[in-house]
Amino acid sequence: MNHGATLRPAAPGTARRVTARLRRTAAGTVARLAGDRTDRSGSRDTTASLTARDTTAAPAPRATTAARAAAAVLALALLATACSGGDGGDGGDRTDQHGMEYKAGTLRVLASSELADMGPILDEAAKATGVTVRPTYAGTLDAVERIASGEADKGYDAVWLSSDDYLRLRPDTAKKITDETPIMTSPVALGVRPATVARLGWDPAKVTWSQLHRAVADGKLTYGMTDPKRSNSGFSALVSVASGLSGAQSALTQQDVARATPRLKEFFTGQKLTSGSSGWLATAYARRTDVDALVNYESVLLSAPEKLTVIRPSDGVVTADYPFTLLTSARPEAKEAAGRLTTYLRTPDAQRRITETTLRRPVVAGVRPASALARDQRRELPFPGSRAVADGLLDAYDNTLRRPSRTVYVLDTSGSMGGERLDRLKSALAELTGDFRDREEVTLMPFGSSVKQGEVRTHTVDPGSPKVALDAIRADSQRLSASGGTAVYSSLQEAYRFLGRAPSDSFTSVVLMTDGENTDGDPASSFDTFYRSLPAGQQRTPVFPILFGDSDRGELDHIASLTGGKLFDATRGSLDGAFEEIRGYQ
Repeated sequence: MNHGATLRPAAPGTARRVTARLRRTAAGTVARLAGDRTDRSGSRDTTASLTARDTTAAPAPRATTAARAAAAVLALALLATACSGGDGGDGGDRTDQHGMEYKAGTLRVLASSELADMGPILDEAAKATGVTVRPTYAGTLDAVERIASGEADKGYDAVWLSSDDYLRLRPDTAKKITDETPIMTSPVALGVRPATVARLGWDPAKVTWSQLHRAVADGKLTYGMTDPKRSNSGFSALVSVASGLSGAQSALTQQDVARATPRLKEFFTGQKLTSGSSGWLATAYARRTDVDALVNYESVLLSAPEKLTVIRPSDGVVTADYPFTLLTSARPEAKEAAGRLTTYLRTPDAQRRITETTLRRPVVAGVRPASALARDQRRELPFPGSRAVADGLLDAYDNTLRRPSRTVYVLDTSGSMGGERLDRLKSALAELTGDFRDREEVTLMPFGSSVKQGEVRTHTVDPGSPKVALDAIRADSQRLSASGGTAVYSSLQEAYRFLGRAPSDSFTSVVLMTDGENTDGDPASSFDTFYRSLPAGQQRTPVFPILFGDSDRGELDHIASLTGGKLFDATRGSLDGAFEEIRGYQ
């Protein structure tokens, strides 16, 4: 086995993935999180020193710095039109305040979605300081692209994300931030069902990453985590595992990851759930009694509806420190207001309220963590030492480490899809083609009054020659034609039958794209009966419907709810954006 292959430089056969990834939400942000950690003792000015450090960072193996800068613009265009998640966590809905004029005493803040739970504390802060926070909730990677593009300069005074490390790795964003003030912390941890902990005979305070790896390798532990390309918590989890299993004592290197690759591959055989957001992952986990654990921030795990035993591996963790960070474009009045706000949030009383309310840890000495939080400390695991290492780790996760994906795209090509709508579908599929991972199985299943069996095509992306499958998928999508009625439910049944004929250990899913109501074939009640009659294993395959054209939101919501999927809305944005966002769930 070539252990170093995990961090291979870009090869001709991988160029198509570079182009697609540069257009995605995660474009330009995949290399993030430098080795030095934020000083939690108070605020600091980062502008000059961080910009200098970033310009010397090692180049990414998959794209040049110039390409990444251009990619930020492309990714932002997608983000501006992408449908919203709606379930919180890393990629949840955003309350868009863009364009709001500055108002004295009000801070316009671009904030991580999970910080919505700080609302009551910010209300108290407003009464005490006269400073009101107007948040725009966004996924962390979305926020990064707004900052990189300059959009944040026009509508915001500050950013408040789970971590600024990825901002500081990029010269185009590092120069736009200053005065970071850590407010609270939460480490990445595992939330394990108590019965599993008892079965394994673990003392939660003493479990190491090696023990977790061994339990997975022995088939005794399964888990879910968010997609590292779409979620900061997912990337932090990936770095945690890589650092913990490599034994790295300083900034993570290519050699560290290469050394850990065999164990990483074994560890990720235990991943049974993936997601683009923490909120959907928690919901999916509640449905999946066959999954033992979740990997997420400690605060998220402790707030889960189901009681979980939270394990912070004893050999180290990666921690989010939630720094309140001013933009360099902020007015002097905003900077003064931010100083008042952060001073208040770091008072002992406010820190106690934060830890008791949000189950995050205080950063001020002398304030005890909430009673639900363990008191013992953990070593901070090292992050990637360069952009190249971060890129290589993420590329390895996508194409080597994780389970491959197996997806059926159930595509409405009824008569109503003729003309501009079909052109948009073809364009979206062509754009998506370059985004498919190595080993991924893709099935296009067009339907009208029934599934158009003669046009169903399946292709698997061969790591050795990916272009063959990708060109074939692109050609098949361009041959789609519109005719017939709209048999939504009969076509979904056929998709499940197709997946059931060749069971696999992949991440399976069905993507449904339709522009109208069901007019042909079986009714909704028949699909409900069919789905509930499926074996338990097949019922774990979610359907991700895309709301498009004149499709019935109620019908599609029901399909998503029944199957454990999620509805994506392309009526207010691009079809391309909807398909791209779904990638985080496949």
